[in-house]
Amino acid sequence: MNREQAKAKIEKLSKELEEHNYRYYVQDEPSISDFQFDKLLEELIQLEKEYPELLSSQSPSQRVGGTITKEFKTVRHKYPMLSLGNTYNEEELRDFDERIRKTISDAFEYICELKYDGVSISLTYVKGELVQAVTRGDGEKGDDITANVKTIRSIPLRLRGKGFPDEFEMRGEIFMPKQVFLNINEAIRKQLAEDGFSEEEIFEKILKNPRNATSGTLKQQDSKAVAARRLDCYLYAMLGEQLPFTKHYENLMEAKKWGFRVSPHMEKHSSLKDVLKYLDRWDKERHDLEVETDGVVLKVNSYDHQRVLGFTAKSPRWAIAYKYKAAQAATELLAITYQVGRTGAITPVANLKPVFLAGTTVKRASLHNADIIEKLGLHENDTVLVEKGGEIIPKIVGIVLEKRKRSAATVQYIVECPECKTKLIRRPEEAAHYCPNYLGCPPQIVGNMVHFVSRRAMDIDSMGGETIEALYSAGLLKSFADIYDLKAEDMLKLERMGEKTVENLIKGIEASKQIPFERVLYALGIRHIGETTARKLAFSFRNIDTMMSSTAEGFLEVGDIGEVIANSLAEYFADARNSEIIRRLRKSGLKFELSEEALANTSEKLKGLTFVVSGTFTKFSRDDLKKAIETNGGKVSGSVSGKTSFIVAGDNMGPEKLKKAEKLGVKIITEDDLSKMIA
Repeated sequence: MNREQAKAKIEKLSKELEEHNYRYYVQDEPSISDFQFDKLLEELIQLEKEYPELLSSQSPSQRVGGTITKEFKTVRHKYPMLSLGNTYNEEELRDFDERIRKTISDAFEYICELKYDGVSISLTYVKGELVQAVTRGDGEKGDDITANVKTIRSIPLRLRGKGFPDEFEMRGEIFMPKQVFLNINEAIRKQLAEDGFSEEEIFEKILKNPRNATSGTLKQQDSKAVAARRLDCYLYAMLGEQLPFTKHYENLMEAKKWGFRVSPHMEKHSSLKDVLKYLDRWDKERHDLEVETDGVVLKVNSYDHQRVLGFTAKSPRWAIAYKYKAAQAATELLAITYQVGRTGAITPVANLKPVFLAGTTVKRASLHNADIIEKLGLHENDTVLVEKGGEIIPKIVGIVLEKRKRSAATVQYIVECPECKTKLIRRPEEAAHYCPNYLGCPPQIVGNMVHFVSRRAMDIDSMGGETIEALYSAGLLKSFADIYDLKAEDMLKLERMGEKTVENLIKGIEASKQIPFERVLYALGIRHIGETTARKLAFSFRNIDTMMSSTAEGFLEVGDIGEVIANSLAEYFADARNSEIIRRLRKSGLKFELSEEALANTSEKLKGLTFVVSGTFTKFSRDDLKKAIETNGGKVSGSVSGKTSFIVAGDNMGPEKLKKAEKLGVKIITEDDLSKMIA
């Protein structure tokens, strides 16, 4: 294929892909499968790699991401993005309607639009091409996130048809579809469960609601990460000097012809009575939509009427947002059960009489800890109010006191572990109770073993949670040190343990002996020690012996190690049972010191120096800079203090850190200065 043939093929593929996007998102009539679409896209990307000079910034291939944005430029809005006034009941809505009718004497129309719970965006098009995408920000200025927005397939990069103004803006709401949100959380939950985390720990780490997930996604520095999240968008307003019509609704209908995805649930009504019917209908039906909604936006249709009505200092007088109450249901508390996680943390769970709420049947709700139970004042068999609102995960928000039985006893938090009957502990600085019997409590033993073999720890192939459970139940495993004593003939006696399975397990166990020290340290499952902390400790102490002989004060010398972590480490290494496990693992051939290769990439050039890294950088990521400091003997701290030697400052350095640095006389250096120090 020569250059001219490639150019023709690229143009043909681009048009095909744009047409399929339009059919899928705007017309809701997909004409090919996702697999066929992806194959066409792969073909386009390959051609553009072979002929990079033919790559257009508006190519459909740009939707897969790949652009790295170290800093989001602040942009002033040409038209301010004002907020809307809110109303929560019919009476306030009637007052709004009355104010409109006092100002406008002739007939007018209302446009009813569902208020999608996402992130507002302003899109600028010039000559039919998307040139800029800016967040709402403070309404006057926002962040330029064009590279990330280009990955959203429902936002056209190049308009179709004709008749659009030379330059105009479209306003819309970017959102994460419910199913995408649920799929991401399920993947996170599955991985964390495999790593042995408790329900409480998992709850803290999963995405809390689609809106927050959307906001966080749009601020990712790598646009590939944004593309992977499959965000979507509805457009709800057009602004510009030469718009085709003088009415809001008609302009949006025209925008659909140009390729914009406009909500199919938008309606035009001429009376408040019809508006109220719309509100009532969607209060019920909104839970079946692919996107979270929290209300309805009501707008006067005519731009002439809008100009007459004008604005207050904060919002337009011709529009208002009607907010629905968060979805709630009353149901009976059947019982509270207590789960024990890998780290011994106890999670109380409310078991409820099944109740249908916001599109799903709710049977359980997390109660988090003893403080939440006490704050709610729960009694046995209470009738409780369960709410979902913007949160996908149900929570108990109150109690129907008039339905409480006189004889109902106050819920008393357990004092013993439900699994091993060990007395529970609660430290002053922690919200959760936990069982300290980590070497004798079955869920903790199994959880720690599952964590030990997990992908980010020892990565033992074929040894998942079910296999661990089976080996533990058969008495072949009592701790993760026993993994390296497993014999093929013993495992072959178990159900569902065929020769190939056992062979893979033995190979995986043997291969895990090559895992580096920092991951072995993480695999031990020491309370409060995550991957990053384990790595810091490994590069600070270099081997397990220096760690085992350290005190809590010694651990505090490592950057970002606080008292809770330091005490946890000191307690762990002071326990003779843990020393015995480490001895056995070492005898089995696991690595308990940094490798020669790792040591070769380290130095003590920054020994005795403490650094704070702040801002955004052009050559390295913040994690890269922190890693470079630690591998060269320095310490990294999250806050500026009298012990800080240098601040490595990038663009947009935190103003408070700068102020404190100036006050304490801490020297500020650049990423280039740091590179010279360790060169």
